Amino acid sequence: MTNRTTDAVATPAGDADRTAAGQSSAVWQDVTLPVADRVEALVGAMTLEEKLGQLVGVWVGADPSGAGVAPHQHDMTSDPVIWEDVISSGLGQLTRPFGTRPVDPVTGARSLAVSQAQVAAANRFGIPALVHEECLTGFAAWQATAYPAPLAWGASFDPALVAEMSGLIGGSMRAAGVHQGLAPVLDVTRDYRWGRTEETIGEDPYLVGTVGTAYVRGLEESGVVATLKHFAGYSASRAGRNLAPVAIGPREFADVVLPPFEMALRDGGVRSVMQSYTDVDGLPSAADAGLLTTLLRDTWGFDGTVVADYFAVKFLETLHGVAEDEGHAAALALAAGVDVELPTVRCYGGPLLEAVERGDVDEALVDRALRRVLRQKVELGLLDPDWSALPENLDGLKLDSPHARDVALRLARESVVLLANDGVLPLRPDLRLAVVGPLADDPMAMLGCYSFPAHIGVHHPDVPLGLEIPTVLSALRDAVGGDVGYARGCEIRTETDPEDIAAAVAAAAEADVCVVAVGDLAGLFGRGTSGEGCDATELVLPGAQEELVRAVLATGTPVVLLLITGRPYAIGDLADGAAAVVQTFFPGQLGGRAIADVLTGVVAPSGRLPVGIPGDPSGQPGTYLSAPLGRRSGVSNVDPTPVFPFGHGLGYDTFTWSSVRVVSTEPWTTDGEVEVELDVRNPGTRPGADVVQLYLHDPVAQVTRPVVRLVGYARVALDGGESARVAFRVPADVTSFTGREGRRVVEPGALQLRVSRSSADVHEAVDLTLVGPLREVDHTRRWLTAVSVTHEEVERA
Repeated sequence: MTNRTTDAVATPAGDADRTAAGQSSAVWQDVTLPVADRVEALVGAMTLEEKLGQLVGVWVGADPSGAGVAPHQHDMTSDPVIWEDVISSGLGQLTRPFGTRPVDPVTGARSLAVSQAQVAAANRFGIPALVHEECLTGFAAWQATAYPAPLAWGASFDPALVAEMSGLIGGSMRAAGVHQGLAPVLDVTRDYRWGRTEETIGEDPYLVGTVGTAYVRGLEESGVVATLKHFAGYSASRAGRNLAPVAIGPREFADVVLPPFEMALRDGGVRSVMQSYTDVDGLPSAADAGLLTTLLRDTWGFDGTVVADYFAVKFLETLHGVAEDEGHAAALALAAGVDVELPTVRCYGGPLLEAVERGDVDEALVDRALRRVLRQKVELGLLDPDWSALPENLDGLKLDSPHARDVALRLARESVVLLANDGVLPLRPDLRLAVVGPLADDPMAMLGCYSFPAHIGVHHPDVPLGLEIPTVLSALRDAVGGDVGYARGCEIRTETDPEDIAAAVAAAAEADVCVVAVGDLAGLFGRGTSGEGCDATELVLPGAQEELVRAVLATGTPVVLLLITGRPYAIGDLADGAAAVVQTFFPGQLGGRAIADVLTGVVAPSGRLPVGIPGDPSGQPGTYLSAPLGRRSGVSNVDPTPVFPFGHGLGYDTFTWSSVRVVSTEPWTTDGEVEVELDVRNPGTRPGADVVQLYLHDPVAQVTRPVVRLVGYARVALDGGESARVAFRVPADVTSFTGREGRRVVEPGALQLRVSRSSADVHEAVDLTLVGPLREVDHTRRWLTAVSVTHEEVERA
């Protein structure tokens, strides 16, 4: 029976003894007790209303006008929030107190502390709310550092630097009173037309998993709860349309979609997962107990919280049509394993209360979710007697520190990908330079859709950006000095006056070299060319930008084609006509400087493509993870071969690689490992970095396999003349795949390890044989190739 006590907090048995010992009278505040005991004391003392209060968030100040930051926000936030009412029985989460409108960080933190004190005082147990914010490209708050977008993380092939970045993000969030970050996105890109491609790390599950796990580790070690998004299959929507249904086979789901989540759960220590909006084969993720409970919890052992993507519980009724009303939607989601309804109370409030009281929903399901929520609050210290709503050292709170800017710059530099170069780069200091294009002098060109200025700031044009964001033009002017010609040329996505293109042509004609900066503007729900709800019908540069590039190329002036985008575009013959092609993916607030540093040779380019650059803008996009018939063949007239493949990227000096040596002396068994190594040398005089990539080719398997897939990589930074030995120790488990019977197997037979410069550029292939019995493996398998980089002494004259 539900406990209806409301006038006094029930005192569990044995509490009097603790009081006599000078300890807190509340068991749940006794830090000497196990977490489970503190949680159970609360569960037993709470009324049903108080329990449900812990399973919802509240979004104060969300705009119902339609200029929102979440799908159907205008539909879902029409009812005003009565603050006193929603906190009267307790509150699970506060939604985006910093990420809803521009607010001074210190003022915002003080306001949040007042709200938290009110929440704690309003409920019988003194429980504050858990505060969450977006943090994909940095803490989504005004004046907080805006880091490169996730595709840029993937281009860096540098998990350690990504972990350093997320640690800084988490530190700034905790300093402001925030406990949970809604990142990273572990969706593997399947269709570049999807607007949220910019939020993904790339098209390969190994790259996404390793880099994403590093982000998780950094955020969690800072004390902030990381949240994996979006579980699972979101990026495989039909035709790349946001929230569109997903038609995907169980083998592709298991071998491509799930591995990054498995990695981050086991190796990253993540404490929260957000379910996906999508439905897979007709079953919405928010109502999928097989996904959220059987797989995630029973099989993988996840014991954290599952939070709903914004309004996803209500969407079971309004978008998916699997629930008849809000109570039914709440029942489906709670049974499936969604613990917290976000961003604001809708279905888990009155509708769920009535469903439990009618007997339609077992209160044990409420208690199951409640235990997970309370355990997390206990672990975060929110139920400790010395908890304070006011963060320490608040008056000195800064969200954009010199250290943060240094990391943002280093990551932006490492993410710049040099696709082609006939020798025009690095730019000579004495040349006449022109910079044209709609992204050349626009600070917003640097930012992804989940950065605060793009996500929220655009709705407040009267408020300054809050950050210094050098543009490509200003950074190049600072770098080269003298007069740099400039013309915008065209708009990003609208029709262009021919005179604008003519001005760009004139600027290019007067220069020795012309940099043409084209690409995307990040936004949401159609307000940009890239970002959530900004999907593309074909992979052609938006607006008149291709026309602009062709006109400048026709001048005969050497052109550096600079792409600043959230997805890859089919640039085809544009690349053929350019003297150099440089690809960046929303490189953050210091992206303009990073680009200038690479173009002028201050640093050497070292980024590698986390997605391929397609050849045909109107053909169905495909990633490099394709079987033989998914590639060019004689049975179709459509050639899906990319112009530049996954993993491609050049430097200013070509590093030399030795032959590959097999170090292992024993046979490679189905439960063993093999080690291969090579020497890498920087023959130039300047520092640089190369990325050694290891791919697996399985020529004959019991099911059709991708021709190659990434199973290891090493980013090798070397001074001029320096060498390093790079070793890969490959467990047989990394060769596993989902076999005919639907179980993951390690299959004996011939294999090939390809040490490569990209997925299509093989340095050397090593033929090996995996011997022993067929093995079944599961989520406890060894999925990481161990990498060691041993630097050798530099030989100096």
